[in-house]
Amino acid sequence: MIKRLRFRFITIAVGEEIFNVVRKGMNDAAAAMEVDVDLVGTRGVDSEELVRLTRQAIADGVDGIVLNITERDRFTEVIADAKARSIPVVGFNIDAGRGASGNLSYVAQDLRAAGETLGRRARSALTSGDRVIATLHDDGVWALEQRLVGIQSTLRDLDLQWKIVTTGQDPARGAMVLTEALAQFPARALFGTGQGDTEACGLAARVLKDAAPFVAGFDLSPGIVDLIAEGFIAFSIDQQPYVQGFYPVVQLALYRRYGLMPSSMDAGAAVIDRSAVESVRHFSHQAIR
Repeated sequence: MIKRLRFRFITIAVGEEIFNVVRKGMNDAAAAMEVDVDLVGTRGVDSEELVRLTRQAIADGVDGIVLNITERDRFTEVIADAKARSIPVVGFNIDAGRGASGNLSYVAQDLRAAGETLGRRARSALTSGDRVIATLHDDGVWALEQRLVGIQSTLRDLDLQWKIVTTGQDPARGAMVLTEALAQFPARALFGTGQGDTEACGLAARVLKDAAPFVAGFDLSPGIVDLIAEGFIAFSIDQQPYVQGFYPVVQLALYRRYGLMPSSMDAGAAVIDRSAVESVRHFSHQAIR
């Protein structure tokens, strides 16, 4: 008889729409692999609380941990503690150490490369010297900073004027922040780096209508899908969070049962624009895209 295993996902910003999709992938994989799994996390970006939650998972005796590794060196000790208790750790969504923290693998987007994809795609909407606002939903998030580095590196020769605006995780409130920022810094383009702030960029563009700047960003949600369909977001880069929920469960189950080693996966950087949005709309509302 196959042993019933128990895994736990631990993440920052657990209330973000993206983790509803992670949860759907996680639960579908759990049903297929006959394991139990849950997802816990912090409301904001709090590495200390992530460490505490990881230590709680170790104390609870779970059979595997799937951890959002938001900082390169912050989680090395707690992952080593899990290993000492024979609890394997797989990274997901972010792995700032790219496996150097002691986790067996990670399922996450190549963040800088994804930023470069956005920059290349958006280049035709810009001219030399344009003003650009880049947004973050929270300060100090390595993943968002890496995406921004990728965007800026591909557009460096245009000598753009950049302003960084932190919107918060609520898109409606973020849109208000952005309309105020645009009044002070009229920008040719808005580039989101995460889900909540990308949706905020699109909502701000909807308010401004014909005077709206060019908008591009990251991730999908029902709101972002609608804003792409309406033309207020030109495109968004999908990091496929369903994959980030599904494959860590499969990897841990195979590792615990058969000793099959997990392998790292790039979750991708698919460009979703108006021509592609109808193909993902249905799945977005099912928490798959």
